Amino acid sequence: MVTKQDDIYASRLEEMIDFRFDEKVVNVFPDMIQRSVPGYATLISNIGILAAKYAIKESSYYDLGCSLGAVSLSMQQRIKTPDSKIIAVDNSAAMIRKAKQILASNKESSVPVELICADIADVEIHNAAVVVMNFTLQFIDPEKRQTLIERIYTGLKPGGIFILSEKLAFDNASVNQFHIDSHHDFKRDNGYSDMEISQKRSALEKVLIPETLETHQTRLKSAGFSMTEKWFQCFNFASLVAVK
Repeated sequence: MVTKQDDIYASRLEEMIDFRFDEKVVNVFPDMIQRSVPGYATLISNIGILAAKYAIKESSYYDLGCSLGAVSLSMQQRIKTPDSKIIAVDNSAAMIRKAKQILASNKESSVPVELICADIADVEIHNAAVVVMNFTLQFIDPEKRQTLIERIYTGLKPGGIFILSEKLAFDNASVNQFHIDSHHDFKRDNGYSDMEISQKRSALEKVLIPETLETHQTRLKSAGFSMTEKWFQCFNFASLVAVK
């Protein structure tokens, strides 16, 4: 797949519009995510490894907020259990259209992927061995997050896992600023200008609402998960695995 360079915020904008996953973002998303999220490729690869480790025969595997299907593809390449099915959901029609093209090119796996354009709050979680939300919960109204996590817990089989990747906030102001500054340095090192960093941050301000690691852990425990572990972190980006 030919990847276009992300230059959405390279010119000064007259009016700042809230960030959304429209056609413009879809066209540059692979470049955007690699240059914006430290450790992204490692994270995606290891989500596939974890999915295979906790695979259960005759089960479903959910990729909630699938974007272009990177998590679905990683799981599809590694899951070997019989009668497996991946269900990938995103509310961006543009993302789903592109994801279908990308996933259709993978001819080496017998695991089918069903792509659904819908709000994940409207999708039933059922018979799941693995549910993944990779940088998705942060875009959902905080008041609705606990209910969604509880629905995921209910839809998982015993022994199934929930993988939650999120951008984190930190209660300690100095620690929080350290991670913000380090993330911005990462983006500069990947070719983003200070203006691009500033404008994108403004566009995301009301859309992406991060929480602390402790908030996520408390929510998962409250939903009923027996074990929660932070298995990945690079600056203020982290991933947790929770076992039912």
